[in-house]
Amino acid sequence: MMKKIICSLLVVLTVPFLMSSVKAPVYNGPKKALISTIIIDAGHGGHDIGCKGDYSNEKTISLAIALKLGKKMEEEFPNVKILYTRTGDTYPPNKSRADFANSNKGDLYISIHVNSAPKIKHSKFAGYRTQTYYTGKGKSRKKKTRKVPKYTYSYTDNPAKGTETFIWASDRTDEKGDFITERMSEEFEEEGAEGAPDINDPEFKAKSLLWTKRYFDKSLMLASLVEEEFVKEGRFSRGVKQRNEKGIWVLQATAMPSILVETGFISHRPDEDYLNSKKGQEEISTNIVNAVKRYKAATEGAASATSASKSKK
Repeated sequence: MMKKIICSLLVVLTVPFLMSSVKAPVYNGPKKALISTIIIDAGHGGHDIGCKGDYSNEKTISLAIALKLGKKMEEEFPNVKILYTRTGDTYPPNKSRADFANSNKGDLYISIHVNSAPKIKHSKFAGYRTQTYYTGKGKSRKKKTRKVPKYTYSYTDNPAKGTETFIWASDRTDEKGDFITERMSEEFEEEGAEGAPDINDPEFKAKSLLWTKRYFDKSLMLASLVEEEFVKEGRFSRGVKQRNEKGIWVLQATAMPSILVETGFISHRPDEDYLNSKKGQEEISTNIVNAVKRYKAATEGAASATSASKSKK
């Protein structure tokens, strides 16, 4: 029931990122060969079917696209470790998905989902009916009648369609920052530093804030590139949006750049048909891979090319 409510309200609960068109921002941060592990998350699964369409459900579509995406990633990036939160019809709790990504030190987190919008309710005047009511109390109580309008109701499909990609909201960076600080502390210890870092140290806090800002920038960049690739394919893009509801663990609790891709509206029959087709799933996975290629080129730059050259030799 809760999932149905979430699916129905998804369109109105999202906080849009202000952008007039899908245009990826330019990344001006440091360029290093950072991407060694990518986490692919197929939303829902098991008892949680997600949103429902006329003949299919979200968990099945998300898994099919995620597996195709992973296979293409493995072929395109042979030196990158590709990990999955699920590869079958199981349900890992969302907090566990984030913990899995963090424990494996993911460099990117890509969550695949399917969108939905509630049917539109229509009312039509259908005449009047007689309503009985009472006035007064005790011996003064009197029975009366009055005419009240009556209506018939019908529902039509919501026209909402297309793609949109979510990132964790910029006004909630403190909540994501806690997980980033934890990861920084772990990496600090693994590098052989003596003693645990003081998370209250001003210098450590400054570095943590810098990491959090970079993760937001990189998440925004990757999300924008994904939507750009969808547009190139001829899809209708609803743009990049921010999620700030607590409990969106795959965005909030992942200490890495992370995005949640809504690949289409299962409540829109043409979208549902596309999402279930082999052609649609292949195109969607290819679009995301192309976006990651562009992201890697922008964030790794010359360092990536040098690393790839040495690897071939």
